[in-house]
Amino acid sequence: MYLFRLLRFLAPYKGHVALATLCIGGASGFGLASPQLVRWAVDFGLGVRVLDGRLVVSPSTRVLVVAALAVVGAALARGLFAFGQQYLSEWTSQRVAYDLRNRLYDQFQRLSFSFHDRSETGQLMSRATQDVEAARLFIQFGVLRLGYLAGVVVAAAALMFWSNWHLALVALSVSPLVFWRSASLSVRLRPLWLRVQNRMGELTSLLQESLAGFRVVKVFGREDYELQRFGREAQALFDDAYTAGRIQAYNSPLISFLWMLSQGLVLLYGGWLAIEGRLTVGELTAFLFYLTLIQMPLRALGWIVGVYSRALSAAQRIFEVLDAQPEVKEKPGALALRDVRGHVRFEDVHFSYDSLSPVLRGISFEALPGQVVALVGPAGSGKTTIVNLIPRFYDVTSGRVTIDGVDVRDVTLKSLRRVVGVVQQDLFLFSATIRDNIAYGAPWATQEDIERAARIARIHDFIVSLPEGYDTWVGERGITLSGGQKQRVAIARTLLRDPRILVLDDSTSSVDAETERLIWEALVDLMRGRTTFVIAHRLRTLKLADKVLVLQDGRIVEQGRHEELLRRDGLYRQIYELELRDQEEALPVARGPQPTAGGA
Repeated sequence: MYLFRLLRFLAPYKGHVALATLCIGGASGFGLASPQLVRWAVDFGLGVRVLDGRLVVSPSTRVLVVAALAVVGAALARGLFAFGQQYLSEWTSQRVAYDLRNRLYDQFQRLSFSFHDRSETGQLMSRATQDVEAARLFIQFGVLRLGYLAGVVVAAAALMFWSNWHLALVALSVSPLVFWRSASLSVRLRPLWLRVQNRMGELTSLLQESLAGFRVVKVFGREDYELQRFGREAQALFDDAYTAGRIQAYNSPLISFLWMLSQGLVLLYGGWLAIEGRLTVGELTAFLFYLTLIQMPLRALGWIVGVYSRALSAAQRIFEVLDAQPEVKEKPGALALRDVRGHVRFEDVHFSYDSLSPVLRGISFEALPGQVVALVGPAGSGKTTIVNLIPRFYDVTSGRVTIDGVDVRDVTLKSLRRVVGVVQQDLFLFSATIRDNIAYGAPWATQEDIERAARIARIHDFIVSLPEGYDTWVGERGITLSGGQKQRVAIARTLLRDPRILVLDDSTSSVDAETERLIWEALVDLMRGRTTFVIAHRLRTLKLADKVLVLQDGRIVEQGRHEELLRRDGLYRQIYELELRDQEEALPVARGPQPTAGGA
Protein backbone atom coordinates (compact mmCIF):
# COMPACT_ATOMS: atom_id res chain seq x y z
CA MET A 1 0.00 0.00 0.00
CA TYR A 2 2.78 2.43 0.93
CA LEU A 3 4.57 1.90 -2.38
CA PHE A 4 1.38 2.50 -4.35
CA ARG A 5 0.92 5.75 -2.47
CA LEU A 6 4.49 6.64 -3.31
CA LEU A 7 3.72 6.10 -7.01
CA ARG A 8 1.09 8.86 -6.83
CA PHE A 9 3.92 11.36 -6.62
CA LEU A 10 4.65 10.49 -10.28
CA ALA A 11 1.29 11.93 -11.37
CA PRO A 12 2.55 15.51 -12.01
CA TYR A 13 5.28 14.10 -14.26
CA LYS A 14 3.17 11.85 -16.49
CA GLY A 15 4.71 13.35 -19.63
CA HIS A 16 8.24 12.57 -18.50
CA VAL A 17 7.21 9.08 -17.43
CA ALA A 18 5.64 8.52 -20.86
CA LEU A 19 8.83 9.66 -22.60
CA ALA A 20 10.89 7.43 -20.31
CA THR A 21 8.59 4.52 -21.20
CA LEU A 22 9.09 5.26 -24.89
CA CYS A 23 12.86 5.25 -24.37
CA ILE A 24 12.57 1.99 -22.45
CA GLY A 25 10.71 0.48 -25.40
CA GLY A 26 13.32 1.75 -27.86
CA ALA A 27 16.28 0.54 -25.82
CA SER A 28 14.64 -2.84 -25.27
CA GLY A 29 13.67 -3.21 -28.93
CA PHE A 30 17.11 -2.44 -30.33
CA GLY A 31 18.72 -4.55 -27.62
CA LEU A 32 16.56 -7.49 -28.61
CA ALA A 33 17.29 -6.93 -32.29
CA SER A 34 21.02 -7.57 -31.81
CA PRO A 35 20.77 -11.36 -31.23
CA GLN A 36 18.62 -11.70 -34.37
CA LEU A 37 21.18 -9.73 -36.37
CA VAL A 38 23.94 -11.99 -35.03
CA ARG A 39 21.85 -15.06 -35.94
CA TRP A 40 21.44 -13.67 -39.46
CA ALA A 41 25.20 -13.00 -39.71
CA VAL A 42 26.07 -16.54 -38.56
CA ASP A 43 23.51 -18.33 -40.69
CA PHE A 44 23.81 -16.25 -43.85
CA GLY A 45 26.97 -14.17 -43.54
CA LEU A 46 29.25 -16.96 -42.37
CA GLY A 47 26.90 -19.60 -43.78
CA VAL A 48 27.63 -21.92 -40.82
CA ARG A 49 25.48 -25.06 -40.76
CA VAL A 50 25.72 -28.69 -39.68
CA LEU A 51 25.48 -31.19 -42.52
CA ASP A 52 25.71 -34.94 -41.84
CA GLY A 53 27.37 -34.24 -38.51
CA ARG A 54 29.97 -31.99 -40.12
CA LEU A 55 30.32 -28.20 -39.86
CA VAL A 56 29.94 -26.53 -43.27
CA VAL A 57 30.78 -22.87 -43.92
CA SER A 58 29.70 -20.85 -46.99
CA PRO A 59 30.47 -17.18 -46.21
CA SER A 60 29.02 -14.08 -47.87
CA THR A 61 31.08 -10.91 -47.41
CA ARG A 62 28.21 -8.62 -48.42
CA VAL A 63 25.85 -10.13 -45.87
CA LEU A 64 28.55 -9.96 -43.17
CA VAL A 65 29.19 -6.25 -43.87
CA VAL A 66 25.46 -5.45 -43.83
CA ALA A 67 25.01 -7.45 -40.61
CA ALA A 68 27.96 -5.73 -38.94
CA LEU A 69 26.65 -2.29 -39.91
CA ALA A 70 23.18 -3.26 -38.66
CA VAL A 71 24.60 -4.40 -35.30
CA VAL A 72 26.52 -1.11 -34.93
CA GLY A 73 23.42 0.89 -35.88
CA ALA A 74 21.29 -1.04 -33.41
CA ALA A 75 23.90 -0.45 -30.69
CA LEU A 76 23.94 3.30 -31.41
CA ALA A 77 20.14 3.51 -31.36
CA ARG A 78 20.01 1.46 -28.19
CA GLY A 79 22.58 3.78 -26.59
CA LEU A 80 20.56 6.88 -27.47
CA PHE A 81 17.36 5.42 -26.08
CA ALA A 82 19.21 4.17 -22.99
CA PHE A 83 20.58 7.68 -22.41
CA GLY A 84 17.06 9.13 -22.65
CA GLN A 85 15.72 6.50 -20.29
CA GLN A 86 18.52 7.09 -17.77
CA TYR A 87 18.25 10.87 -17.95
CA LEU A 88 14.46 10.93 -17.62
CA SER A 89 14.52 8.37 -14.80
CA GLU A 90 17.05 10.44 -12.87
CA TRP A 91 15.17 13.70 -13.48
CA THR A 92 11.81 12.22 -12.50
CA SER A 93 13.14 10.51 -9.36
CA GLN A 94 14.87 13.73 -8.25
CA ARG A 95 11.66 15.70 -8.74
CA VAL A 96 9.71 13.15 -6.68
CA ALA A 97 12.37 13.41 -3.95
CA TYR A 98 12.08 17.22 -4.12
CA ASP A 99 8.30 17.02 -3.70
CA LEU A 100 8.57 14.53 -0.86
CA ARG A 101 11.07 16.66 1.06
CA ASN A 102 8.92 19.75 0.64
CA ARG A 103 5.80 17.88 1.72
CA LEU A 104 7.59 16.54 4.79
CA TYR A 105 9.00 19.96 5.69
CA ASP A 106 5.61 21.57 5.24
CA GLN A 107 4.09 18.88 7.46
CA PHE A 108 6.75 19.44 10.12
CA GLN A 109 5.76 23.12 10.17
CA ARG A 110 2.02 22.42 10.33
CA LEU A 111 2.01 19.73 13.01
CA SER A 112 1.21 20.81 16.54
CA PHE A 113 3.57 21.25 19.47
CA SER A 114 2.41 17.89 20.85
CA PHE A 115 3.75 16.02 17.81
CA HIS A 116 7.20 17.61 18.20
CA ASP A 117 7.09 16.97 21.94
CA ARG A 118 6.82 13.24 21.19
CA SER A 119 9.26 13.12 18.25
CA GLU A 120 13.03 13.05 18.18
CA THR A 121 14.64 15.65 15.95
CA GLY A 122 17.09 13.12 14.53
CA GLN A 123 14.28 10.75 13.53
CA LEU A 124 12.50 13.53 11.66
CA MET A 125 15.76 14.57 9.97
CA SER A 126 16.39 10.97 8.96
CA ARG A 127 12.96 10.71 7.34
CA ALA A 128 13.51 13.87 5.33
CA THR A 129 16.95 12.70 4.12
CA GLN A 130 17.70 8.97 4.28
CA ASP A 131 14.12 7.78 3.78
CA VAL A 132 13.45 10.20 0.94
CA GLU A 133 16.64 9.00 -0.77
CA ALA A 134 15.45 5.39 -0.45
CA ALA A 135 12.13 6.43 -2.01
CA ARG A 136 14.01 8.17 -4.83
CA LEU A 137 16.01 5.02 -5.60
CA PHE A 138 12.75 3.08 -5.70
CA ILE A 139 11.30 5.48 -8.29
CA GLN A 140 14.44 5.44 -10.41
CA PHE A 141 15.42 1.78 -10.23
CA GLY A 142 12.43 -0.02 -8.75
CA VAL A 143 9.89 1.52 -11.13
CA LEU A 144 11.40 3.07 -14.26
CA ARG A 145 14.53 0.92 -14.44
CA LEU A 146 12.55 -2.17 -13.55
CA GLY A 147 10.23 -1.39 -16.46
CA TYR A 148 13.19 -1.64 -18.79
CA LEU A 149 14.48 -4.85 -17.22
CA ALA A 150 11.03 -6.45 -17.19
CA GLY A 151 10.49 -5.49 -20.83
CA VAL A 152 13.78 -7.12 -21.83
CA VAL A 153 13.02 -10.33 -19.92
CA VAL A 154 9.48 -10.72 -21.25
CA ALA A 155 10.36 -9.91 -24.85
CA ALA A 156 13.49 -12.10 -24.86
CA ALA A 157 11.57 -15.01 -23.36
CA ALA A 158 8.81 -14.59 -25.99
CA LEU A 159 11.37 -14.60 -28.81
CA MET A 160 13.03 -17.69 -27.35
CA PHE A 161 9.71 -19.54 -27.25
CA TRP A 162 8.93 -18.37 -30.78
CA SER A 163 12.28 -19.69 -31.99
CA ASN A 164 12.21 -23.10 -30.20
CA TRP A 165 9.90 -23.68 -27.28
CA HIS A 166 11.66 -26.89 -26.19
CA LEU A 167 14.98 -25.10 -25.79
CA ALA A 168 13.22 -22.10 -24.20
CA LEU A 169 11.80 -24.35 -21.48
CA VAL A 170 15.28 -25.72 -20.80
CA ALA A 171 16.78 -22.21 -20.74
CA LEU A 172 14.17 -20.87 -18.32
CA SER A 173 13.97 -23.95 -16.12
CA VAL A 174 15.88 -22.18 -13.33
CA SER A 175 13.53 -19.17 -13.31
CA PRO A 176 11.21 -20.53 -10.59
CA LEU A 177 14.22 -20.95 -8.27
CA VAL A 178 15.34 -17.39 -9.01
CA PHE A 179 11.91 -15.91 -8.28
CA TRP A 180 11.47 -18.01 -5.13
CA ARG A 181 14.86 -16.89 -3.87
CA SER A 182 14.05 -13.24 -4.61
CA ALA A 183 10.69 -13.44 -2.81
CA SER A 184 12.23 -15.01 0.28
CA LEU A 185 14.97 -12.39 0.18
CA SER A 186 12.38 -9.62 0.21
CA VAL A 187 10.63 -11.10 3.24
CA ARG A 188 13.91 -11.28 5.17
CA LEU A 189 15.19 -7.85 4.11
CA ARG A 190 12.15 -5.69 4.82
CA PRO A 191 12.28 -5.86 8.67
CA LEU A 192 16.05 -5.50 8.51
CA TRP A 193 15.89 -2.33 6.43
CA LEU A 194 13.18 -0.91 8.68
CA ARG A 195 15.48 -1.50 11.64
CA VAL A 196 18.43 0.03 9.78
CA GLN A 197 16.45 3.19 9.01
CA ASN A 198 15.17 3.47 12.58
CA ARG A 199 18.72 3.09 13.86
CA MET A 200 19.86 5.72 11.38
CA GLY A 201 17.29 8.07 12.89
CA GLU A 202 18.47 7.23 16.42
CA LEU A 203 22.08 7.84 15.42
CA THR A 204 21.14 11.18 13.85
CA SER A 205 19.27 12.15 17.04
CA LEU A 206 22.27 11.28 19.17
CA LEU A 207 24.61 13.22 16.88
CA GLN A 208 22.33 16.27 16.87
CA GLU A 209 22.01 16.15 20.66
CA SER A 210 25.73 15.80 21.31
CA LEU A 211 26.65 18.61 18.89
CA ALA A 212 24.00 20.95 20.33
CA GLY A 213 25.22 20.21 23.86
CA PHE A 214 28.93 19.96 23.19
CA ARG A 215 29.70 22.71 25.73
CA VAL A 216 28.10 20.64 28.49
CA VAL A 217 30.10 17.64 27.31
CA LYS A 218 33.32 19.66 27.50
CA VAL A 219 32.52 21.19 30.88
CA PHE A 220 31.91 17.82 32.50
CA GLY A 221 34.67 16.02 30.62
CA ARG A 222 32.29 13.42 29.20
CA GLU A 223 33.87 13.08 25.76
CA ASP A 224 34.71 9.40 26.31
CA TYR A 225 31.19 8.64 27.54
CA GLU A 226 29.62 10.33 24.50
CA LEU A 227 32.04 8.50 22.23
CA GLN A 228 30.95 5.20 23.77
CA ARG A 229 27.26 6.11 23.35
CA PHE A 230 27.79 7.00 19.73
CA GLY A 231 29.93 3.90 19.19
CA ARG A 232 27.18 1.62 20.55
CA GLU A 233 24.58 3.12 18.23
CA ALA A 234 26.97 3.07 15.26
CA GLN A 235 27.81 -0.58 15.99
CA ALA A 236 24.13 -1.53 16.15
CA LEU A 237 23.56 0.24 12.82
CA PHE A 238 26.60 -1.50 11.32
CA ASP A 239 25.40 -4.92 12.52
CA ASP A 240 21.96 -4.57 10.94
CA ALA A 241 23.30 -3.02 7.72
CA TYR A 242 25.98 -5.71 7.51
CA THR A 243 23.38 -8.45 7.99
CA ALA A 244 21.25 -6.99 5.19
CA GLY A 245 24.29 -6.67 2.93
CA ARG A 246 25.43 -10.22 3.71
CA ILE A 247 22.02 -11.63 2.79
CA GLN A 248 22.11 -9.76 -0.51
CA ALA A 249 25.71 -10.84 -1.10
CA TYR A 250 24.76 -14.52 -0.69
CA ASN A 251 21.94 -14.07 -3.15
CA SER A 252 23.94 -12.64 -6.07
CA PRO A 253 26.40 -15.56 -6.51
CA LEU A 254 23.54 -18.06 -6.21
CA ILE A 255 21.61 -16.41 -9.04
CA SER A 256 24.79 -16.20 -11.14
CA PHE A 257 25.36 -19.92 -10.62
CA LEU A 258 21.80 -20.75 -11.63
CA TRP A 259 22.15 -18.80 -14.87
CA MET A 260 25.49 -20.37 -15.68
CA LEU A 261 23.79 -23.71 -15.12
CA SER A 262 21.08 -22.60 -17.54
CA GLN A 263 23.70 -21.67 -20.15
CA GLY A 264 25.32 -25.07 -19.76
CA LEU A 265 21.97 -26.82 -20.30
CA VAL A 266 21.29 -24.67 -23.39
CA LEU A 267 24.69 -25.51 -24.86
CA LEU A 268 24.16 -29.20 -24.18
CA TYR A 269 20.60 -29.50 -25.44
CA GLY A 270 20.90 -26.80 -28.12
CA GLY A 271 24.10 -28.35 -29.47
CA TRP A 272 22.37 -31.70 -29.79
CA LEU A 273 19.44 -30.03 -31.61
CA ALA A 274 21.92 -28.32 -33.99
CA ILE A 275 23.68 -31.62 -34.71
CA GLU A 276 20.31 -33.21 -35.41
CA GLY A 277 19.51 -30.38 -37.81
CA ARG A 278 16.52 -29.18 -35.79
CA LEU A 279 18.21 -25.89 -34.90
CA THR A 280 20.62 -23.69 -36.86
CA VAL A 281 23.94 -22.57 -35.40
CA GLY A 282 22.73 -18.97 -35.69
CA GLU A 283 19.60 -19.75 -33.69
CA LEU A 284 21.70 -21.39 -30.97
CA THR A 285 23.94 -18.31 -30.90
CA ALA A 286 20.88 -16.05 -30.66
CA PHE A 287 19.57 -18.21 -27.80
CA LEU A 288 22.79 -17.71 -25.86
CA PHE A 289 22.60 -13.96 -26.52
CA TYR A 290 19.00 -13.84 -25.28
CA LEU A 291 19.98 -15.82 -22.23
CA THR A 292 22.71 -13.27 -21.53
CA LEU A 293 20.22 -10.44 -21.98
CA ILE A 294 17.84 -12.12 -19.51
CA GLN A 295 20.64 -12.95 -17.10
CA MET A 296 21.62 -9.32 -16.49
CA PRO A 297 18.15 -8.14 -15.38
CA LEU A 298 17.57 -11.24 -13.28
CA ARG A 299 20.99 -10.92 -11.65
CA ALA A 300 19.97 -7.36 -10.78
CA LEU A 301 16.73 -8.71 -9.34
CA GLY A 302 18.33 -9.37 -5.97
CA TRP A 303 19.55 -5.77 -5.77
CA ILE A 304 16.17 -4.45 -6.89
CA VAL A 305 14.48 -6.58 -4.22
CA GLY A 306 16.72 -4.81 -1.71
CA VAL A 307 15.66 -1.44 -3.15
CA TYR A 308 12.00 -2.47 -2.84
CA SER A 309 12.44 -3.67 0.73
CA ARG A 310 14.23 -0.52 1.78
CA ALA A 311 11.72 1.69 -0.05
CA LEU A 312 8.81 -0.08 1.64
CA SER A 313 10.30 0.62 5.06
CA ALA A 314 11.12 4.21 4.07
CA ALA A 315 7.63 4.84 2.66
CA GLN A 316 6.08 3.53 5.87
CA ARG A 317 8.15 6.00 7.92
CA ILE A 318 7.47 8.87 5.51
CA PHE A 319 3.71 8.37 5.49
CA GLU A 320 3.63 8.05 9.26
CA VAL A 321 4.55 11.74 9.26
CA LEU A 322 2.45 12.78 6.25
CA ASP A 323 -0.61 11.03 7.70
CA ALA A 324 -0.21 12.60 11.15
CA GLN A 325 -2.97 15.06 11.93
CA PRO A 326 -2.29 18.27 13.87
CA GLU A 327 -4.11 18.20 17.17
CA VAL A 328 -4.67 21.95 16.92
CA LYS A 329 -6.86 22.55 13.86
CA GLU A 330 -8.74 25.50 12.50
CA LYS A 331 -12.50 25.16 12.35
CA PRO A 332 -14.11 25.51 8.93
CA GLY A 333 -15.06 29.14 8.52
CA ALA A 334 -12.82 30.33 11.37
CA LEU A 335 -12.86 34.07 11.90
CA ALA A 336 -9.91 36.44 11.73
CA LEU A 337 -9.22 38.39 14.92
CA ARG A 338 -9.48 42.10 14.25
CA ASP A 339 -9.22 45.26 16.36
CA VAL A 340 -8.11 43.27 19.40
CA ARG A 341 -8.26 45.09 22.76
CA GLY A 342 -6.56 42.30 24.70
CA HIS A 343 -9.26 41.14 27.15
CA VAL A 344 -8.27 37.55 28.01
CA ARG A 345 -10.40 35.12 30.01
CA PHE A 346 -9.82 31.56 31.18
CA GLU A 347 -13.13 29.86 31.99
CA ASP A 348 -12.88 26.63 34.02
CA VAL A 349 -9.94 25.40 31.93
CA HIS A 350 -8.70 21.83 32.35
CA PHE A 351 -5.75 20.49 30.40
CA SER A 352 -3.73 17.29 30.06
CA TYR A 353 -0.89 16.45 27.70
CA ASP A 354 -1.68 12.74 27.60
CA SER A 355 -5.35 12.52 28.68
CA LEU A 356 -4.18 10.65 31.78
CA SER A 357 -2.34 13.11 34.02
CA PRO A 358 -4.16 16.46 34.41
CA VAL A 359 -1.82 19.44 34.32
CA LEU A 360 -4.40 22.21 34.82
CA ARG A 361 -7.55 21.88 36.92
CA GLY A 362 -10.36 24.42 36.87
CA ILE A 363 -8.32 27.50 35.91
CA SER A 364 -10.49 30.63 35.82
CA PHE A 365 -9.31 34.25 35.71
CA GLU A 366 -9.40 37.30 33.47
CA ALA A 367 -6.88 39.88 32.34
CA LEU A 368 -8.28 43.25 31.35
CA PRO A 369 -6.78 45.11 28.39
CA GLY A 370 -3.38 46.49 29.28
CA GLN A 371 -3.05 44.58 32.57
CA VAL A 372 0.11 42.78 33.60
CA VAL A 373 -0.55 39.30 34.99
CA ALA A 374 2.33 37.52 36.72
CA LEU A 375 2.32 33.76 37.20
CA VAL A 376 4.34 32.26 40.04
CA GLY A 377 4.55 28.85 41.65
CA PRO A 378 6.72 25.78 42.11
CA ALA A 379 8.20 23.95 39.11
CA GLY A 380 5.57 21.87 37.35
CA SER A 381 2.66 23.89 38.71
CA GLY A 382 1.34 24.74 35.21
CA LYS A 383 2.64 28.26 34.57
CA THR A 384 4.09 27.59 31.12
CA THR A 385 1.09 25.47 30.17
CA ILE A 386 -1.29 28.38 30.88
CA VAL A 387 0.59 30.82 28.65
CA ASN A 388 0.90 28.19 25.91
CA LEU A 389 -2.89 27.94 25.72
CA ILE A 390 -3.29 31.63 24.84
CA PRO A 391 -1.67 31.43 21.35
CA ARG A 392 -3.22 27.95 21.08
CA PHE A 393 -0.03 25.95 20.97
CA TYR A 394 -2.24 23.32 22.62
CA ASP A 395 -6.02 22.99 22.93
CA VAL A 396 -7.76 22.89 26.29
CA THR A 397 -9.18 19.55 27.40
CA SER A 398 -12.30 21.32 28.69
CA GLY A 399 -13.38 24.88 29.39
CA ARG A 400 -12.34 27.70 27.09
CA VAL A 401 -9.89 30.56 26.57
CA THR A 402 -11.31 33.75 25.08
CA ILE A 403 -9.86 36.97 23.69
CA ASP A 404 -12.33 39.86 23.67
CA GLY A 405 -15.08 37.32 24.28
CA VAL A 406 -14.16 35.12 21.29
CA ASP A 407 -13.05 31.52 21.88
CA VAL A 408 -9.52 31.12 20.51
CA ARG A 409 -10.67 27.87 18.84
CA ASP A 410 -13.07 29.88 16.66
CA VAL A 411 -10.43 32.12 15.07
CA THR A 412 -7.72 31.50 12.49
CA LEU A 413 -4.34 30.49 13.87
CA LYS A 414 -2.58 33.09 11.74
CA SER A 415 -4.61 35.99 13.09
CA LEU A 416 -4.40 34.65 16.67
CA ARG A 417 -0.62 34.35 16.64
CA ARG A 418 -0.29 37.72 14.98
CA VAL A 419 -1.81 39.40 18.06
CA VAL A 420 0.03 37.25 20.65
CA GLY A 421 3.74 37.92 21.00
CA VAL A 422 5.94 35.43 22.83
CA VAL A 423 9.41 35.92 24.30
CA GLN A 424 10.32 32.40 25.28
CA GLN A 425 12.69 31.18 27.99
CA ASP A 426 14.57 29.04 25.48
CA LEU A 427 15.61 31.84 23.16
CA PHE A 428 16.28 30.77 19.60
CA LEU A 429 18.05 32.83 16.98
CA PHE A 430 18.64 31.68 13.42
CA SER A 431 21.94 31.50 11.55
CA ALA A 432 21.35 34.82 9.80
CA THR A 433 22.12 38.51 10.26
CA ILE A 434 20.92 40.44 13.30
CA ARG A 435 18.62 42.36 10.96
CA ASP A 436 17.07 39.16 9.65
CA ASN A 437 16.55 37.82 13.17
CA ILE A 438 14.81 40.98 14.38
CA ALA A 439 12.62 41.13 11.27
CA TYR A 440 11.89 37.38 11.28
CA GLY A 441 8.24 37.82 12.31
CA ALA A 442 7.77 40.99 10.25
CA PRO A 443 9.61 40.56 6.92
CA TRP A 444 7.87 43.68 5.59
CA ALA A 445 9.57 45.90 8.21
CA THR A 446 11.81 48.72 7.00
CA GLN A 447 15.28 49.42 8.35
CA GLU A 448 13.81 52.34 10.28
CA ASP A 449 11.24 50.04 11.91
CA ILE A 450 13.96 47.53 12.84
CA GLU A 451 16.16 50.19 14.40
CA ARG A 452 13.23 51.68 16.34
CA ALA A 453 12.45 48.23 17.83
CA ALA A 454 16.14 47.70 18.63
CA ARG A 455 16.34 51.05 20.43
CA ILE A 456 13.32 50.23 22.58
CA ALA A 457 14.88 46.82 23.32
CA ARG A 458 18.11 48.58 24.39
CA ILE A 459 20.18 46.63 21.85
CA HIS A 460 20.67 49.26 19.09
CA ASP A 461 23.84 50.78 20.56
CA PHE A 462 25.47 47.37 20.84
CA ILE A 463 24.55 46.46 17.26
CA VAL A 464 25.93 49.63 15.69
CA SER A 465 29.16 49.16 17.65
CA LEU A 466 29.81 45.96 15.70
CA PRO A 467 31.97 46.22 12.56
CA GLU A 468 29.12 45.09 10.31
CA GLY A 469 26.28 46.55 12.38
CA TYR A 470 22.90 45.05 11.57
CA ASP A 471 24.54 42.87 8.90
CA THR A 472 26.54 41.00 11.56
CA TRP A 473 26.06 37.28 11.17
CA VAL A 474 24.64 35.45 14.17
CA GLY A 475 26.00 31.94 14.73
CA GLU A 476 23.83 28.86 15.06
CA ARG A 477 21.23 29.41 17.81
CA GLY A 478 22.77 32.87 18.38
CA ILE A 479 25.98 31.36 19.76
CA THR A 480 28.01 34.52 19.07
CA LEU A 481 25.80 36.65 21.34
CA SER A 482 25.59 36.65 25.14
CA GLY A 483 22.44 35.58 26.94
CA GLY A 484 21.36 39.15 27.62
CA GLN A 485 22.03 40.22 24.03
CA LYS A 486 19.98 37.32 22.71
CA GLN A 487 17.12 38.25 25.04
CA ARG A 488 17.09 41.84 23.84
CA VAL A 489 17.19 40.75 20.18
CA ALA A 490 14.24 38.48 20.96
CA ILE A 491 12.40 41.39 22.62
CA ALA A 492 13.01 43.57 19.55
CA ARG A 493 11.77 40.75 17.31
CA THR A 494 8.54 40.53 19.30
CA LEU A 495 8.14 44.29 19.57
CA LEU A 496 8.38 44.69 15.79
CA ARG A 497 5.17 42.66 15.37
CA ASP A 498 3.36 45.06 17.73
CA PRO A 499 1.23 42.36 19.44
CA ARG A 500 -1.71 43.35 21.65
CA ILE A 501 -1.08 40.42 23.99
CA LEU A 502 2.37 39.56 25.27
CA VAL A 503 3.75 36.38 26.87
CA LEU A 504 7.12 36.55 28.63
CA ASP A 505 8.52 33.24 29.76
CA ASP A 506 11.05 34.01 32.52
CA SER A 507 12.85 36.34 30.16
CA THR A 508 14.84 38.29 32.79
CA SER A 509 16.49 35.40 34.62
CA SER A 510 20.12 34.25 34.51
CA VAL A 511 21.73 37.61 33.61
CA ASP A 512 23.90 40.08 35.47
CA ALA A 513 22.46 43.15 37.21
CA GLU A 514 23.34 45.68 34.47
CA THR A 515 21.96 43.44 31.72
CA GLU A 516 18.84 42.81 33.78
CA ARG A 517 18.36 46.57 34.13
CA LEU A 518 18.58 47.02 30.35
CA ILE A 519 16.22 44.11 29.75
CA TRP A 520 13.84 45.41 32.37
CA GLU A 521 13.72 48.85 30.79
CA ALA A 522 13.06 47.22 27.42
CA LEU A 523 10.30 45.08 28.90
CA VAL A 524 8.63 48.06 30.55
CA ASP A 525 8.42 49.78 27.16
CA LEU A 526 7.34 46.53 25.51
CA MET A 527 4.53 45.90 28.03
CA ARG A 528 3.11 49.40 28.00
CA GLY A 529 -0.46 49.32 26.71
CA ARG A 530 -0.41 45.53 26.14
CA THR A 531 -2.05 42.73 28.05
CA THR A 532 0.97 40.91 29.41
CA PHE A 533 1.48 37.51 31.02
CA VAL A 534 4.81 37.05 32.77
CA ILE A 535 6.17 33.85 34.27
CA ALA A 536 7.93 35.70 37.06
CA HIS A 537 10.99 34.89 39.11
CA ARG A 538 11.94 38.51 39.82
CA LEU A 539 10.47 40.59 42.61
CA ARG A 540 10.25 43.73 40.47
CA THR A 541 8.03 41.83 38.01
CA LEU A 542 5.68 40.78 40.81
CA LYS A 543 5.49 44.32 42.22
CA LEU A 544 4.73 45.66 38.76
CA ALA A 545 1.92 43.20 38.08
CA ASP A 546 -1.72 44.23 38.32
CA LYS A 547 -2.53 40.64 39.25
CA VAL A 548 -0.40 37.76 40.54
CA LEU A 549 -1.63 34.20 40.01
CA VAL A 550 -0.12 31.69 42.46
CA LEU A 551 -0.26 28.14 41.11
CA GLN A 552 0.24 24.78 42.75
CA ASP A 553 -0.48 21.34 41.25
CA GLY A 554 -2.34 22.87 38.30
CA ARG A 555 -4.67 25.05 40.37
CA ILE A 556 -4.78 28.74 41.22
CA VAL A 557 -4.45 28.73 44.99
CA GLU A 558 -4.09 32.51 45.39
CA GLN A 559 -4.48 35.63 43.30
CA GLY A 560 -4.18 39.34 43.91
CA ARG A 561 -1.54 42.06 44.00
CA HIS A 562 1.86 41.55 45.54
CA GLU A 563 1.10 43.45 48.76
CA GLU A 564 -2.25 41.68 49.27
CA LEU A 565 -0.73 38.24 48.87
CA LEU A 566 2.05 38.96 51.34
CA ARG A 567 -0.53 39.84 53.99
CA ARG A 568 -2.38 36.52 53.51
CA ASP A 569 0.55 34.45 54.75
CA GLY A 570 -0.10 31.65 52.20
CA LEU A 571 1.97 29.94 49.51
CA TYR A 572 2.97 33.26 47.97
CA ARG A 573 4.42 34.40 51.29
CA GLN A 574 6.43 31.15 51.49
CA ILE A 575 7.81 31.69 47.99
CA TYR A 576 8.65 35.29 48.89
CA GLU A 577 10.56 34.29 52.02
CA LEU A 578 12.46 31.48 50.28
CA GLU A 579 13.24 33.03 46.89
CA LEU A 580 12.38 36.73 46.69
CA ARG A 581 13.24 38.50 49.94
CA ASP A 582 16.94 38.70 49.02
CA GLN A 583 15.97 40.71 45.92
CA GLU A 584 14.22 43.41 47.98
CA GLU A 585 17.44 45.27 48.74
CA ALA A 586 18.66 44.93 45.16
CA LEU A 587 15.71 46.86 43.73
CA PRO A 588 16.75 50.38 42.67
CA VAL A 589 15.31 53.26 44.60
CA ALA A 590 14.32 55.06 41.43
CA ARG A 591 12.26 52.98 39.06
CA GLY A 592 11.60 53.69 35.46
CA PRO A 593 8.10 54.30 34.10
CA GLN A 594 5.81 51.36 34.80
CA PRO A 595 2.78 50.23 32.82
CA THR A 596 -0.51 50.05 34.64
CA ALA A 597 -3.91 48.53 33.93
CA GLY A 598 -5.39 49.94 30.79
CA GLY A 599 -1.94 50.86 29.50
CA ALA A 600 -1.78 54.24 31.26
